[in-house]
Amino acid sequence: MEFQNTAQFAARLDAQDSLNGFREQFLIPKHNGNDAIYLCGNSLGLQPKTTQQYIGDKLNEWHNLAVEGWFQGDNPWLGYHKQLLPALANIVGAKPAEVTVMNSLTINLHLLMVSFYQPRNGRYKIVMEGGAFPSDQYAVESQVRFHGFDPANAIIEIFPRSGESTLHTQDILDVIENNGNEIALVLFSGINYYTGQLFDLKAIAQAAHEAGAIAGFDLAHAAGNVPLQLHDWEADFACWCSYKYMNSGPGGISGVFVHERNHQNKELNRFAGWWGYRNDTRFKMAPGFEPEAGAEGWQVSTSPILLMAAHKASLDIFEEAGGINALYNKATNLTDYLEYLIKQVNQGIDYELFKIITPTDVCQRGSQLSVICKHSGKAIFDYMVKQGVIGDWREPDVIRLSPVPLYNTFTDVYTAAIHLADAAKSITA
Repeated sequence: MEFQNTAQFAARLDAQDSLNGFREQFLIPKHNGNDAIYLCGNSLGLQPKTTQQYIGDKLNEWHNLAVEGWFQGDNPWLGYHKQLLPALANIVGAKPAEVTVMNSLTINLHLLMVSFYQPRNGRYKIVMEGGAFPSDQYAVESQVRFHGFDPANAIIEIFPRSGESTLHTQDILDVIENNGNEIALVLFSGINYYTGQLFDLKAIAQAAHEAGAIAGFDLAHAAGNVPLQLHDWEADFACWCSYKYMNSGPGGISGVFVHERNHQNKELNRFAGWWGYRNDTRFKMAPGFEPEAGAEGWQVSTSPILLMAAHKASLDIFEEAGGINALYNKATNLTDYLEYLIKQVNQGIDYELFKIITPTDVCQRGSQLSVICKHSGKAIFDYMVKQGVIGDWREPDVIRLSPVPLYNTFTDVYTAAIHLADAAKSITA
């Protein structure tokens, strides 16, 4: 598409957008009485208007049915989580039996590593990207210490080449191949939170397996953002949060994927709980853990029904919009347009004040651009916030902007770029 830097062009794209109406299904924060320009869905998605109703329905059931809500009513709580699985499976490219919803992201990462990080026979190392989200770093460090290893030796972090911001896929594959005999687990983010780089998960999973290692992914910034094919890519496991691109509320319920080939593997350890026990005999309260078939067998604690209701409100919108592929097509155009406009801002001030470190290749990014401000970055970010443009700031010099297809428009992106240009001229003059 050949872009134009005009309000009329942005309005024309919005008029042609078949998904434009979905914006009306979300609550947009206000700024000086008007809708703010919210470009922070990579951190916290907006609230669907139906969320209050979905949660309210569960509160009414609690009121009217009390404990019998687990078994009675239109949607008994005991099996409520199962209603979420088909939509979630579509989003991550899995079979419904391979996914479930439970806990929060880092808790699930720990639980899955109990099963899938099993150092033995000289294989004890974990490969991950350098600069992964700190929670992942802390989880991996604590896991290797738990097994008696020194993180400095047991964790192989892959950093970009000198002078570059993102990783080369071949560098990742080379590290896996060169250390294959010592690697127990390859654990990568789907998208690096800081740079916005989307990794080639299919190639990484294949390389891990060829090296005799397990392949696992943290999809916090990828699930609900980009198309995934976890089953076909043969990832062993994955987990993600739901409060970013899946708009399921702050601290919303997490999801997990366990490939079907691992479901009957009795050599896998797991931390068990009653909610993961066989559904057909759970209420016999018998000793000795027998897991439910599929990913549900990794569940531990009782379903948090209110969190799941919020999650379902958003997943229903995903289904109504035609699924992740339809959303991704718009997301690609939104992000491309934002990239074009940022480059136009640079041209308007005659030098590259704003350097985009997210890959230009659309196959290596989702709905996020990470922009280095070469000077006065925090002042520029604060100026944008005062104009009602909500992105987020990452030290020392990066603004992250994430146009989300369900509720952002091309006019949002255009107006944000106008404010960015004004900030550049007024603050750096």
